[in-house]
Amino acid sequence: MSTTPPPRILPTGTHPGAGEPTAEEGPFGWLRALGPRGRRAFGGAFGGYALDSYDYFTLPLTMVALAAYFGLDSGQTGLLTTVTLVVSAIGGALAGVLADRVGRVKALLLTVITYAVFTVACGFAPNYETLLVFRALQGLGFGGEWAVGAILVAEYASARHRGRTLGAIQSSWAVGWALAVVVYTLVFSLAGDDLAWRVMFWTGALPALLVVWIRRSVHDAPRAAEARAKDAGRGSFAAIFKPGTAGAPGLLRVTLFASLLSTGVQGGYYTLATWVPTYLKDERDLSVVGTGGYLTFLISGAFIGYLTGGYLTDVLGRKRNIWLFALLSAVCILAYANIPDGANTLLLVLGFPLGFCMSAIFSGFGSYLSELYPTAVRGAGQGFTYNTGRAVGAVFPTTVGFLADSWGVGGALVFGAIGYGIAALALLGLPETRGRELA
Repeated sequence: MSTTPPPRILPTGTHPGAGEPTAEEGPFGWLRALGPRGRRAFGGAFGGYALDSYDYFTLPLTMVALAAYFGLDSGQTGLLTTVTLVVSAIGGALAGVLADRVGRVKALLLTVITYAVFTVACGFAPNYETLLVFRALQGLGFGGEWAVGAILVAEYASARHRGRTLGAIQSSWAVGWALAVVVYTLVFSLAGDDLAWRVMFWTGALPALLVVWIRRSVHDAPRAAEARAKDAGRGSFAAIFKPGTAGAPGLLRVTLFASLLSTGVQGGYYTLATWVPTYLKDERDLSVVGTGGYLTFLISGAFIGYLTGGYLTDVLGRKRNIWLFALLSAVCILAYANIPDGANTLLLVLGFPLGFCMSAIFSGFGSYLSELYPTAVRGAGQGFTYNTGRAVGAVFPTTVGFLADSWGVGGALVFGAIGYGIAALALLGLPETRGRELA
């Protein structure tokens, strides 16, 4: 692995000897600073992650109908999510290595195609076992898309605005989630449950349209591609597990603590994302339309949380932003899960801060993980750590599924707060990277 430090990139809109940059000023300065090619990369990554989210949420939203159709218990339905997330770790790690070796855009295309094909296949599943296999294969693409797209945009973004730029990419998750809820509300209102869950999965073909545009319009950041091509150690798993010495710090410590951080945050997040729709329908007795209305508050909070968290990660720093929202997310889970029966208005209102906090903590992930690794192994490092967190964090939704039979879904949701405590502790082993330039 090369030890040559990457060249410092001047922010767009500046030149050597210039004063304050002008192109990066104003509320959308971060977008102008990307330049034309960077904005196209942003569009590809934003669309890819939004549709990744859409395809993911077809499962939680149809979980009640699936359980009834196949006669599943809570543990079996929870296993569908766990398998998706565990296999996503493999897909994410492989996609990261592929991104280092063949380029970010080619790897992005492969991940989008994979998750789209197998989401559609889920709609044709004749039995639970086949659905489990198709959902696992969907996880291969699902796991790789975010890491590859985030790296693609991070390498175009300036250090000054990288947090809010990647926070905006992260906000597309809420866009895809909202689209899934709208389609869910329409489909389940117009068709019977036995057909509606299949139609939901079939609509997962939407990403095919995005693939055509990405192939024609999106390219890797030139300097990053050049730096990556010159390093013989690119895409190496061995490099991200190399222990440090007195003269050459390695990446082992970073990889271990970043994986633990990702485990905690995603364990808490996927606990909520998986089980809140079931909680609203089964324990709060809300209709399909009612569930969609309550989720609207949660998703609105999530969208604003992603954007706010992206801004704060640039202002406060990567670690302080994660610490702040780990604490607030844990508090919100405890409050949400303990709302008394009959207080559905309070349930509606608390959905907004819950969505806000559990999403704002994610906003710094794209920039933080990109900055922790050098260009040649950025894909391998980010792909491995983020998706290892998904895989290990996947234990949380399954645990909730098994606890739900005795504790109730609302009581079991509290288990997700433990994840945010793990994330806060993991930060003690990681450096602050705000302001770090990338090749």
